Amino acid sequence: MFSLRPISRIGRSGNGLMMRGVSSWGNVPAGPPDPILGVTEKFKADTSPKKINLGVGAYRDENGKPYVLPSVQKAEKLLYEAKGDKEYLPITGLAPFTKLAAELAYGKESIPLKEGRLAITQSISGTGALRIGTAFLARFYPGAKAIYLPSPTWGNHIPIAKDSGLEVKQYKYFDKDTVGLDFEGMKQDIESAPEGSIILLHACAHNPTGIDPTEAQWKELSDLFKKKKHFPFFDMAYQGFASGDILKDAFAVRYFVEQGHQLLLCQSFAKNLGLYGERVGAISFVCESPEEKSRVDSQLKIIIRPMYSNPPIHGARLVSAILGSPELYEEWLVEVKGMAERIISMRTKLYNKLVELNTPGEWGHIKSQIGMFSFTGLKPEQVDKLAEKAHIYLTRDGRISMAGLNSGNVEYFAESVSKAVKGEL
Repeated sequence: MFSLRPISRIGRSGNGLMMRGVSSWGNVPAGPPDPILGVTEKFKADTSPKKINLGVGAYRDENGKPYVLPSVQKAEKLLYEAKGDKEYLPITGLAPFTKLAAELAYGKESIPLKEGRLAITQSISGTGALRIGTAFLARFYPGAKAIYLPSPTWGNHIPIAKDSGLEVKQYKYFDKDTVGLDFEGMKQDIESAPEGSIILLHACAHNPTGIDPTEAQWKELSDLFKKKKHFPFFDMAYQGFASGDILKDAFAVRYFVEQGHQLLLCQSFAKNLGLYGERVGAISFVCESPEEKSRVDSQLKIIIRPMYSNPPIHGARLVSAILGSPELYEEWLVEVKGMAERIISMRTKLYNKLVELNTPGEWGHIKSQIGMFSFTGLKPEQVDKLAEKAHIYLTRDGRISMAGLNSGNVEYFAESVSKAVKGEL
């Protein structure tokens, strides 16, 4: 009879020498901390009562607390009373949700929607949508397997694209001298890209800079894309949350569709409905015909099935309850506008205080940028000083989440920034 016994990690060999077992994971190297989530880890370890976390892009109320929208709370109650089951969703998600998500992004009168040629699937928030989209493009987009991203862009865009098998290239976007949009450089790089290139665009509230093209500039870009036969890949994580106006924030996407572009769109409901942990998103493809849409749908299912099989149900039901109810929808529009306006007011207060303190430099970009984030122009060593001396945490590129500021901490933040810029910290 053989008996199975666990193998000791330390044993004695035949010649009497000690042998140490080798771990299966002994060759796994330590990875670098996430540049954004790592900020939160340092913040949590700080015991100072003055500490401020401006790293992660999550909305906070005037008291610095997480905020659950009243419309979401009402939708939760409706779902509880409905006593719905917990069965699996189809691979492409909850049908009422995807219909309403498409209408929010494209408009109810959108031609691709009315003609039945929009392929759409629920995703695990915006990140999941991007992962599905890049995987689809890597498999099926004809020609070169590269994607052009703005410089800078959201940090997760690059690894998502690379993990899907796409080569990452970048186009100019941010002008360090003006702390604004380098539109001429952007156009030049897009013009120089090989015909038919995949180019990712932030639909609104560019992350991390908070700088968007104007409507006139979006129209120029549409013409340039047509000329070069480029493929527009839109990431829209902030519809309504950027300006407080869902129509204004969707301008670029809707204009490109009106101009006949076949585009790909990623949506997230993390920010504009405060559903961060519910992970609710969607990805849609404007197709040439209903028959083409059917083929795209079939391949989306093949990509999703081995990835996560099917999406979670609760968040999709929440979004459907709000977007599908005239009363809750109108209430949500007021709430999202209120969140956007609070952030805008923080921009004004921060700008005014920096000017009042005679902070070196020009700070107008704080007010002109839009959305949750501001690219302050602070240098990495100044960011380090803010963490070390003032207990203020932000990413080393100088990006701050404006939602982390409130009436109780904005003056302390401005004073600390002023000292850092003056070299007084």
